[in-house]
Amino acid sequence: MIEQSITIHDVEPVLIFGMQDRILRLIERAYPGAKLTARGNKIKIRGTVEDFTEINDIISEIIKLALRNRAVSESDVNTLVNLKKSDRLLQFAEIADEDVLVHTHTGSTVKAKTPNQKLMVKACEENDIVFAIGPAGTGKTYTSVAIAVKALKEKKVKKIVLVRPAVEAGESLGFLPGDLKMKIDPYLRPLYDALEEMIDHDRLDFHMTKNIIEIAPLAYMRGRTLNNAFVILDEAQNATHMQMKMFLTRLGFNSRAIITGDVTQTDLPKMKQSGLISIQQILKDIAGIKFVYLDQNDVVRHKLIRQIISAYEKYEENEEKALHTRKN
Repeated sequence: MIEQSITIHDVEPVLIFGMQDRILRLIERAYPGAKLTARGNKIKIRGTVEDFTEINDIISEIIKLALRNRAVSESDVNTLVNLKKSDRLLQFAEIADEDVLVHTHTGSTVKAKTPNQKLMVKACEENDIVFAIGPAGTGKTYTSVAIAVKALKEKKVKKIVLVRPAVEAGESLGFLPGDLKMKIDPYLRPLYDALEEMIDHDRLDFHMTKNIIEIAPLAYMRGRTLNNAFVILDEAQNATHMQMKMFLTRLGFNSRAIITGDVTQTDLPKMKQSGLISIQQILKDIAGIKFVYLDQNDVVRHKLIRQIISAYEKYEENEEKALHTRKN
């Protein structure tokens, strides 16, 4: 065991320690053999040489975040810890100020938070159609909306179209009360949430009134041609094979698309295969189309989400092995 200190310069120590040292406690939970103590502008670390080296790297990145953003969230810390443990912290360090996608209406920056989110951004710069496939909580929807808002603000496109399957209602929404907006709002709420963070309320209302930003269920895309648009199909695991084909053939002149989804969480009836599964084989060799895969290391929600995903993966793997054994 060793005991060494890290001195904080050029930034308020409380940003690095967290209120009541919450950030240090998060790091301790990831390294149970280490003890972190805050004194003035120093962090005293007691643990193994390996623990100290890794914690020192994490704190260095926390300091960089604090200097850039004047704030460090618990989500940021959990992401940094997880990336360090998966040997990807060096890639995270390469996500710099110039990678900011947009600023929220409160002035905060929106940027790729993990290496695979960074790959999403890069893929969208180089391809007209990008598929982002991965588990819940990996920032697929939020990053996609940020990329689309950036393109709109930079006048690269004239409108944004955000699309989701309304699977729970079987794409037949007529029996629900209210007008079309009231019928589909429950299914499209996550897209509204992302937009409301990135665009102030009055401007967002104006954009939606003028159809500069349009949100619609997948069923309403049939027969349309979308020109000069950035189109996002979210929750695409709930699109059937034919719906996926229909959506992709809506793209017109100067249009781009991101398709996001989690192939492990389809809500389609058992007799229908997810179009997001079949499309990976159908389009895999076409230039201008890119598949980006996110995993549990990209989870930026509650720290337990990563563990939940891992537990489900292990369970499903064991179930598959058991089924294979019974068949033999």
